[in-house]
Amino acid sequence: MNNDSAILRRERALLVLLGLICVALVGGALYLQYFLREDPCPLCIIQRYFFLLIAIFAFLGSRFNNWRGVRLLEVLAALSALAGIATAARHVYVQANPGFSCGFDALQPIVDGLPPAHWLPGVFKVAGLCETAYPPILGLTLPMWSLVGFVVAFAALALSLIRNRRRVG
Repeated sequence: MNNDSAILRRERALLVLLGLICVALVGGALYLQYFLREDPCPLCIIQRYFFLLIAIFAFLGSRFNNWRGVRLLEVLAALSALAGIATAARHVYVQANPGFSCGFDALQPIVDGLPPAHWLPGVFKVAGLCETAYPPILGLTLPMWSLVGFVVAFAALALSLIRNRRRVG
């Protein structure tokens, strides 16, 4: 039982780390937006939402003292990571095949109509087009880096869920 408690503590600490990494990634996006003038497109904003959802679920999961609560929130975080993978993959595809828009992105009114875009427009308001490619960082575009982040988050969560599938409490 004591070993199970130590494993649960470690799991909770890893969830805090995952949450901090996701918040840091959104912070990096804000740095690129405000200091390098790289305007976020609708898909960028949606990816911010998914990184923040992963962080929220990870932080909430780290507060549980039983495996059932931790696993539930890990599943929700993993689903958010999967949705992020789909969004980032779509963004990579759009940038690899430009020519979808003519100065207007059809997702913009939807993304700008969400409540957080009104509460924090500096973070969640669309200002760019999805097909705008900014200079790569270490050879990868921003959507590619986002895809890597979501894949790593999903892999970590999936491994944790598999490794701890028999734990109860």
